[in-house]
Amino acid sequence: MTAPPTFWNYTAQFIFLFSILLIGYAYVGYPILMFLLSRLFRQPVSRAMITPRVSMIIAARNEEGVIAAKIENALSLDYPSGKLEIIVASDASTDRTDEIVRGFDGHGVALHRQESRLGKTRAQHRAVSASSGDILVFSDATTMYDPDVIHKIVRNFADPKVGCVGGQLEYVDAQSSAVGKGCRSYWDYEKLLKQWESAFGSLIGVSGCLYAVRRSCHAKLASDMIDDFVIATEIHLQGLRTIYEPEAISKEDTNHRAPDEWRMRVRIIEQTMSVLYRYREALVVRRHGTFAFQLICHKVLRYFVPGLLLVAFVANLFALNGNNIFLYAFIAQLAGYAAAFAGWIGDRLNVRMGLFSVPYYFALVNLATVKAFFKFMRGESHVVWEPVRAPTQQTVNTPAESLSEAHT
Repeated sequence: MTAPPTFWNYTAQFIFLFSILLIGYAYVGYPILMFLLSRLFRQPVSRAMITPRVSMIIAARNEEGVIAAKIENALSLDYPSGKLEIIVASDASTDRTDEIVRGFDGHGVALHRQESRLGKTRAQHRAVSASSGDILVFSDATTMYDPDVIHKIVRNFADPKVGCVGGQLEYVDAQSSAVGKGCRSYWDYEKLLKQWESAFGSLIGVSGCLYAVRRSCHAKLASDMIDDFVIATEIHLQGLRTIYEPEAISKEDTNHRAPDEWRMRVRIIEQTMSVLYRYREALVVRRHGTFAFQLICHKVLRYFVPGLLLVAFVANLFALNGNNIFLYAFIAQLAGYAAAFAGWIGDRLNVRMGLFSVPYYFALVNLATVKAFFKFMRGESHVVWEPVRAPTQQTVNTPAESLSEAHT
């Protein structure tokens, strides 16, 4: 005969249910809430086909394998050539990146080299000081743009309430790796959330490979700040909106190897935690309203998920006292972790694991969050960056070869 539940059983059950509800709210409840609020309280954007002078800042660090293709792509964009300035911000590159960029001098492409390696944020800022555009578009060397991307993104600046516009990033997973598949699934989910957050109020972050800022709104950021996240907070503090433009499309290859994705996630999450701490005033809902609410739900609560998962697992153990509901819940947890482990094994063996890639990627992100948290608590920062994404094209063309190929 099963013993009746004790006070500690009930306590464990409550803790388990509370933890699961918080995790469910972070990943399901909050997006549903944003969807509903974006329908009930949509804030429209006044768009117009304008053609302001644009400066495209391309961040590069040892990108000789892809920089020629990136510049070709930028030169082929459907935007008045006299109004598009292209500047490559080289963070003390030691390969042929700078040499390749100089070969495009005759096509209006400028190189702004940072002699000392001070990081992406500082390199971008120095390039901005040498630019002349009214709108600044920031890009990565490995990101390719659709031809109409500039038109699509700058039309939003016809609205005086808009200070920053984030474009849509589409990840390409040519190798169909477990990490790539998980990353794409996760990113598709994030893009939906971006649309709803933007429609309701403002984005809390943009994709660093494609976003634009009014020159008058651009702020000098600290070197250890992650520009694509902190820029939305800076724009909010100026009383303006950061909005999402899903029709401004860029494409980039996913990471295919778990170690690369792991390093990138740890770096990004640790930097994001640093931003949240430095701009913690923006988390005060009484002062910053919906923006603070979105920051807390989308970022802060997400970073509590690893701890909540651990608490839920332990509490579920103590809640097992003849109640089938908690027994099934515990089995479901074990099945989820087993699926993540199977995805990890499949990734190491280079075997396609289908749906197992999703729990595997979920586990990878949350473990990276734990690692990033300890780095943040130790005061570590990432001032410099080392590109880890394997480019889809490794050939290095001369400018003449590149341009002839681009137009055939």
